[in-house]
Amino acid sequence: MNVADQIFEMFSRHGNEAYFGEPVSQTEHALQTALQAEQENAPQTLVVAALLHDVGHLLHGMGEDVANRGVDARHEAAGEAWLARHFPPAVTEPVRLHVAAKRYLCHTDPDYFGQLSPASVQSLELQGGAFTEHEARVFEAHRYFGEALRLRRWDDAAKIPGLEVPDLEHYRPALSAVARTL
Repeated sequence: MNVADQIFEMFSRHGNEAYFGEPVSQTEHALQTALQAEQENAPQTLVVAALLHDVGHLLHGMGEDVANRGVDARHEAAGEAWLARHFPPAVTEPVRLHVAAKRYLCHTDPDYFGQLSPASVQSLELQGGAFTEHEARVFEAHRYFGEALRLRRWDDAAKIPGLEVPDLEHYRPALSAVARTL
């Protein structure tokens, strides 16, 4: 089974589950995030990262209420680890860093925290809260800092119930083009 088929299978099994306290499903959230990347003419690798940024939620099997139980599922690390078997760092690093980007924005943008949904505020607390000044400077030096911030902004906006978006099959060519040939 190729990587696109594996990804589609994960979405088929778990994509209709609620997206952790938000008014959309896992699949709706992924598709909305990817559409925003496309609309901003992001590189194909970043479109794929946007589509797959929360794949760790589809992998961990801890349930939608994981944050309510006070657990940080570290979905960004689980997603990056799985994706690294199939995709280059231009895909996996923004995925790994999208939680850090939220923490960074909470530190550097005075209005950002107030725009977070209640579910995002809850997960932020579990993920360590806003960065310190030192953590922010370290993050700014990362090669994929800019991509992670773009992905984070798309992620935050991708929670609109009933939004018309292309289906998963629309992204098969991008997944195939960006996937590593092993």
